[in-house]
Amino acid sequence: MTQPADSTQKLRVLIADDVQETRRNTRLMLAMNPQVVVVAIASNGRQAVEQAIEHHPDIVLLDINMPEMTGLEAYLEISKVYPETGCIIITAERQLETLDAAMTIGVQEYLVKPFTVDELNDAVNRVSANIHTNRARLAQADQLHKKSENYLEKLAEEYTRAKRADDQAMDVFEQLAANPACDIRWLRTLAVIYLARDEWGKLKELSARLETMKTSKK
Repeated sequence: MTQPADSTQKLRVLIADDVQETRRNTRLMLAMNPQVVVVAIASNGRQAVEQAIEHHPDIVLLDINMPEMTGLEAYLEISKVYPETGCIIITAERQLETLDAAMTIGVQEYLVKPFTVDELNDAVNRVSANIHTNRARLAQADQLHKKSENYLEKLAEEYTRAKRADDQAMDVFEQLAANPACDIRWLRTLAVIYLARDEWGKLKELSARLETMKTSKK
């Protein structure tokens, strides 16, 4: 499906249901919400996963009983790739076990067929609010992490110039090394510290990591 040009400014939604009428009705209901754009429609669970990976929707509306893969199974696969994706499960069942299973894997909303336009849009809006809150929290955490890493790098530069190999210096370099994308110069300095402190086990592990990095650049 081709998405509208302004879809990046709206809430991106994927609909998945094996019943054509439900897909059509759900899309028509969502069309009444000016903040929503449907970026993909799927007729089974496996297709829902493929479409979600391709289009990266903000919210997926998944029928719980679909061919090839259930809605819950599909959401598990989608959340592995895009863990921040919101999910609304659509079902004709009113069983508590189904609701519990959905909530256990992180589904935020649960609509029982037949549902109204208001019920659908209210669910979408609640999930949207939750997504925005989580994204703001992640953005804040990322900012704090970057500030912390910048501070550690400044300390690392000072400790490198001073040729420090004490506990505090080793702790700073080990914190930097915990980042898989750590600058190789900090890893090399940490190796020198391990050598000076006779930390042979740690030096062996770090040497293997440096060798892997060296090989991958060839």
